[in-house]
Amino acid sequence: MTSSAERPNLIVILGDQLSLDIAALRSGCPNRDVVLMAEVKSETDYVPHHKKKIAFIFSAMRHFASLLRQQNWTIDYVPLDAVTNLGTLTAEIDRAAAKHCCARIICTEPGEWRLKNAFEKLANSHTLPVEILQDKRFLCSNEEFVSWWQGRRQPRMEHFYRKMRRHTGLLMDENKPVGGRWNFDSENRKAPRAGMVFPTPCYFTPDQTTSEVLTLVDAYFPNNFGSLEPFWFGVTHADAEAAFDRFIAKALPYFGDFQDAMVQRSSFLFHAVISLYLNIGLLDPRKVCTRVETAYRAGVIPLNSAEGFIRQIIGWREFVRGVYWQEMPNYLEQNHFGNTAPLPSFYWTGDTDMACLRACITQTQEEAYAHHIQRLMVTGNFAMLAGIDPKAVHEWYLAVYADAFEWVELPNTLGMSQYSDGGRLASKPYAASGNYINRMSDYCKNCHFKVQEKTGIDACPFNYLYWNFLDRNRVLLGKNPRLSHVYGTWNRMDTARKDEIRRDAERFLSTLR
Repeated sequence: MTSSAERPNLIVILGDQLSLDIAALRSGCPNRDVVLMAEVKSETDYVPHHKKKIAFIFSAMRHFASLLRQQNWTIDYVPLDAVTNLGTLTAEIDRAAAKHCCARIICTEPGEWRLKNAFEKLANSHTLPVEILQDKRFLCSNEEFVSWWQGRRQPRMEHFYRKMRRHTGLLMDENKPVGGRWNFDSENRKAPRAGMVFPTPCYFTPDQTTSEVLTLVDAYFPNNFGSLEPFWFGVTHADAEAAFDRFIAKALPYFGDFQDAMVQRSSFLFHAVISLYLNIGLLDPRKVCTRVETAYRAGVIPLNSAEGFIRQIIGWREFVRGVYWQEMPNYLEQNHFGNTAPLPSFYWTGDTDMACLRACITQTQEEAYAHHIQRLMVTGNFAMLAGIDPKAVHEWYLAVYADAFEWVELPNTLGMSQYSDGGRLASKPYAASGNYINRMSDYCKNCHFKVQEKTGIDACPFNYLYWNFLDRNRVLLGKNPRLSHVYGTWNRMDTARKDEIRRDAERFLSTLR
């Protein structure tokens, strides 16, 4: 009989763990152990994922498996269309462990609660030892975040961000922030200018492996949301690095000034479009921040661009991950406003007379991408104002964006976008009327509705929905100090104007229902 010391370990690699530094790989031995990677139905249909998202993950998985083979790993790779595919990760783990006579099963903790729960159940019931290792690709461990979070009456990202700046040393001069300020967000809200020229991200031509995946996805997911082609995402570490190189050279110098802008003729403006690469392991968060800091100190980019980018990575990205693991599984059920309306059908089609929503949703259909202001202040803002069920909004965001994984998407949606947690994550709802969208975009110029009109059938729906939202949630929001001036304005309106706003809102919302 072969001793357990001579038998291989089964190392499980998930589709968002495509890093050579992932803990499970680092614990193994290429000349002994077996790596399992599986494309399974249970991971493609728990929400109706965008076709491009499925193709991106599957192609990146196949390229990563090829890289591991070059490094002498034995790979047990299960394509979606394999006749023996069992359909779930846990079933494939059982099969592979038996097939290869493994001594133990080693995996890195999944990034989603449902999978972590499934893996923990597997560990408690399996005949083999199952090790679930900590995911060390992040800059703040879950334990460190919990230690920081507990005991704070109102934990805020800004305070966490300052802790992370000190912890990493990024953009620090000794113990002080470079430039004398922690945050340059006030300089990052310039509106787009007419005639501005925007760079494009790196576009990659599909190779044979990616082409095979596109054929597979087209056959298996014909009715899923979004356009499959043209497919231009990078699917290897080298692709991701090239995409980041282009961002630094072409877009980062202007990213800070215009990161909140929105224009119809450009889906990407000066954004990096690298979150999808970060979130599956093709880029390292610490390394990209270090490169941005180096570019700033070399005088290549301004401070507000460097700080704005680094804040998104070591501040916001790490913060929402910490919130996710701190608050789950109950976080998924949060519904502070009691919103129950179904998601409007135009979120899946883009068929609406509201130009801003049509532009953002159509772009999402085509690219599986929208930048943070499009998500927060257009599609998210509208859903909150219209009283849409926050879980339905969450499932839509999780489905339609290539970079959406629950640990990062859920807090951003339920906490920041929908304020469903009642202020655990954000200090006030990100609610806005059409005036904000008009100021930060060119969407309103050719809209069916008139943003200058506040009430009436031709008025921008965001205008009366904004005030109606504040009115119907006054008990919950009236004491928020950041909204005192807004409620002061509402209080000064005469009764006839308030009644007109309520009637317009009800008329419009009835058309959604």
